[in-house]
Amino acid sequence: MIAITAPASKSVSHRMIIGAAMAAGESIVSGVLESEDLARTIGIFNDCGARIYRQEAGVYSVTGCCGTPAGGIDEPVSCDVHESGTTCRLLTAVLAAGLGKFRIHGAPRMHERPIKELANALSSLTVNVTYEGAEGCPPVVLDTDGLKGSEVSISLEESSQYLSGLLLAAPSTRGLTINLVGNKAVSWPYVGLTLDAMEQFGITFSVEMLEDSEWIEKDWRTFETAVPNKTRFIVKPGMYRNGSYTVEGDWSNASYFLAAGTLGTEPVRIANLHANSLQGDKAMFTILQQMGATLEINDKNVIVHPSKLKGIDVDMGNCPDLVPTVAALAAYAEGSTTIRNVAHLRIKECDRLAAPAVELRKAGIDTEVTEDGIIIRPDRKAITAPEGTVFKTYNDHRMAMSLSLLQFALGDIELDNKACVSKSFPTFWEEWEKVSPCRR
Repeated sequence: MIAITAPASKSVSHRMIIGAAMAAGESIVSGVLESEDLARTIGIFNDCGARIYRQEAGVYSVTGCCGTPAGGIDEPVSCDVHESGTTCRLLTAVLAAGLGKFRIHGAPRMHERPIKELANALSSLTVNVTYEGAEGCPPVVLDTDGLKGSEVSISLEESSQYLSGLLLAAPSTRGLTINLVGNKAVSWPYVGLTLDAMEQFGITFSVEMLEDSEWIEKDWRTFETAVPNKTRFIVKPGMYRNGSYTVEGDWSNASYFLAAGTLGTEPVRIANLHANSLQGDKAMFTILQQMGATLEINDKNVIVHPSKLKGIDVDMGNCPDLVPTVAALAAYAEGSTTIRNVAHLRIKECDRLAAPAVELRKAGIDTEVTEDGIIIRPDRKAITAPEGTVFKTYNDHRMAMSLSLLQFALGDIELDNKACVSKSFPTFWEEWEKVSPCRR
């Protein structure tokens, strides 16, 4: 049996660092994912009033800024998020709860990704938001003396991170009600991770749903999704509580090894995965079961066995980061796979609908991009590529890692930028050596 340990969760790492950086006093955060994205979040907070030091691998001492990030007076503090959409969206809201000027900017692709929905919400809370380039996209300059107002509305149609950012910023207000609006809500489990982190840091809030013209408090942990125009969040003013916090393992980055376990010749055991995790990408376990895979799960381990797979029809609106992985895995299944409700993938690090389709076609796999998803129609005999084929990663970590699954049919493959995995999983290739069929 091949043994893998899942890396720390990127999503939880961001939220734990933010909570500790907004607290009063010193915290210790253990199990932090050490990646480019987290380095951006840590660096920005260090420039905005917090003090964050690495004690040892994955362990950070954090002295918080007491709920008030410090911006510039004459010139804005430079907040370079590079390619981290999580850093950009969460910190745009959190920094807006501070005092002074902040310039949010990043890599060229980040300057094409939308932020207008969040910027409009912040403007309604008296933050002065100035676009330096394209309307609705970074770079933006925030000029703020805190979030003023008691109520704001936000949609989850583009990204759950807009809501998560406002939730994380809300304790620094005098109390804030956040109304969920729009036509649909995507990626709800990521909001659950935010609420869970806030609870751990001692923040008081309630989640209410509209029933028969009356707002009724609900247990948010029972939600499969949120209902736009019928859900609101009421956050009380308060200070994040300093203390000791630990980051759990990452179901997102474990997904590649879970998939590999179905395709190889030996079972794969992935440690550091919590069976009761709130992470949306825990859905990989259920998706693999639906595809016919044999898996076992206990408190902190998952074992997946080599399996014959079948195509499925699946709504992945709550786990969009898994789409490139499931698309690549579907190439090995019997029958077609339809992935739905993920139109918002077009505004990720790359267009994560078009990009997998283009690259899988290079391996002879019939793919079709739909209005809100992708269809994979495999023919196992057709997983082949001409010698010298280079698969494009689009500088997207999830594209690089998902395309690695093609090795089970093609042997060694050439990627144009293997290093892009450093964004979320710097040691991916070392771990992949353990499961890669061309290494056994």
